[in-house]
Amino acid sequence: MKPELLSLVQSPADLRKLPISDLPQLAQEMRHVICEQVKKSGGHLAPNLGVVELMIALHYVFDFSSDRLLFDVGHQCYPHKLLTGRQHLLDNLRQKGGMSGFPSPDESPFDLFSVGHAGTAISTAVGMARGDTINNEAYKPESNPEGRRVVAFVGDASIVNGVAMEGLNNAGTLKRQLLIVLNDNGMSIANPQGAIADYFDHLRVGSTYRSMKRTAKSVMKGLPGGSLLEDMSHRMTEMLKDAIFEDSWFEHFGIISIGPIDGHDLPSLINMLIEVRNVDRPLLLHTHTIKGKGFEYTESNATEFHSSKPFEVKDCAVTVKPSGRSFTTAFSDAIVDIMKSDDKVVVATAAMPDGTGTKEALALFPDRAWDTGICESHAMDMLAGLAKTGCKPFFAVYSTFLQRAFDQAFQEVALQDLPVRLCLDRAGVVGGDGAVHHGFCDISILRVLPNAVLLAAINEQTLKHGLQFMLEYNDGLSAIRYPRDSVTNIVSDSPSFTIGKAHCILQSKNPKLAILAYGSPAINALESADRIDSNAISVYDARFAKPVDGELIESLISQSIPIITVEDHSVIGGFGTAVIEEANKRNLDTTLITTLGLPDRWIGHGSRKEQLEEAGIDSVSIAAVASKILQTHRKESPAPVPS
Repeated sequence: MKPELLSLVQSPADLRKLPISDLPQLAQEMRHVICEQVKKSGGHLAPNLGVVELMIALHYVFDFSSDRLLFDVGHQCYPHKLLTGRQHLLDNLRQKGGMSGFPSPDESPFDLFSVGHAGTAISTAVGMARGDTINNEAYKPESNPEGRRVVAFVGDASIVNGVAMEGLNNAGTLKRQLLIVLNDNGMSIANPQGAIADYFDHLRVGSTYRSMKRTAKSVMKGLPGGSLLEDMSHRMTEMLKDAIFEDSWFEHFGIISIGPIDGHDLPSLINMLIEVRNVDRPLLLHTHTIKGKGFEYTESNATEFHSSKPFEVKDCAVTVKPSGRSFTTAFSDAIVDIMKSDDKVVVATAAMPDGTGTKEALALFPDRAWDTGICESHAMDMLAGLAKTGCKPFFAVYSTFLQRAFDQAFQEVALQDLPVRLCLDRAGVVGGDGAVHHGFCDISILRVLPNAVLLAAINEQTLKHGLQFMLEYNDGLSAIRYPRDSVTNIVSDSPSFTIGKAHCILQSKNPKLAILAYGSPAINALESADRIDSNAISVYDARFAKPVDGELIESLISQSIPIITVEDHSVIGGFGTAVIEEANKRNLDTTLITTLGLPDRWIGHGSRKEQLEEAGIDSVSIAAVASKILQTHRKESPAPVPS
């Protein structure tokens, strides 16, 4: 399909020149180019296919060069980007120098925040609404009709997130325009969870939905500030009054609720947005969409195509391009084995059963495994409660989402010395998702917790050993980190974990340098040693960032053997910092320690290989640092005394 209309739309102003009758064809062209690109590069396919009409309608009615558009989750932004002058970046989606898979202010002023975590849009929208009011820039029907309007776009069930609830609670106190567009596709990242999801299901298909169109007067009276809103209702059209949903759950937040309406019916969407854009009170427009809309294989497999690897469609069959066995798959098999062997083991994930490898556990053990929805804080506290009853909880969560539950990890888990076990997928740099998803700070935030034990896996065998160690550790919180990558068999001999002890994976007979690698960078460290001189370098799988192997550190430094620490984590507060602190505690020479890790700046989207190179923790970069240290050390070493 040649994108004839899409090529004409280089800005929202161009979009608004098109007649509404042309917009369905534009939507079809947008779906086609998005799908063709994701086939090649991978990306968030189903979420973006589902919001094409919504994005067209929003940009058709609002002027977001002045008005405010705040995204929740952020992975639904591809259509928005195509309409805001970034079609030329699509060919390099999620690649270095190409289009980010998430909103990015560095790309365009149409993106107000870099957004990759759920629940934030309503709160940031409330903030911008208040700020524009303070600056006398806000839309006001009488005094400033050309002022800024604010729209929060919420989807993929992120409305259930705790921050979203806090945002709704405050949004209802605004005395000005604020539109919340709820993209209800009946899905989260996977199937939606919880009472609110059940409420929306009932609303879409139940008798309440069928009898929705009622007069707004009684609703207005029941809302906070009811008399004021009742006065405002006189200014509404009959269409808008009839669309107001009486007895809406959002009513209790002081927010007028409209819908649900068909999120793929462009003429109706545009007409409704024209109606609601001038309502000078907080209003929620509930739209019903189909995740993966437009292609049979994405509509029927929306979870699989939520964030897809590159794939091809041939003879009506979809084939995902093959890759190696992932750490996620290895974890999935390992946690199922543990649950089979111990009926006290329980597992939770927060809306990521596929991404964290807990899907099989959820299916096999429905009474001991839960998907809480996009609610990391709740999941952590729930598992603390389970631990208090004697269960053995594991929380499978992306490293980048862990900090959303740090308060609970501190208060309800660590402070109580409860053995909650964290399985941190996507630790380190993550490739195409870029900075919003890098797992760069889990060591630094967990290392401060007393009795916490922090582990890392370098392959499938060490992942299994680490999980078994955590199962038996009952003195407090424990965590194991592993990357978004394939497992390797480079290191085949791996004993069980002993707390605070590293394992030598390359022993030099006469070491001149030691590399202590935490987690998967150990593989790069081995390769770097082979590049230089494996007879002069010993490489250790550090295994623990808390507690670190103090005896090993003391032994090496007391022999004047320099140490390089390597980690796929920020150099600030990470494993290398822990090594230096341990050496300092033992009054050792810390000048012999060089730390390598993620730099103190953001690393953009691209391949994981490119990101490791940029951070200087690929094998070539480690080898360059090691060579320099070896040369310096040899020059500084005293010449042997003649016998």
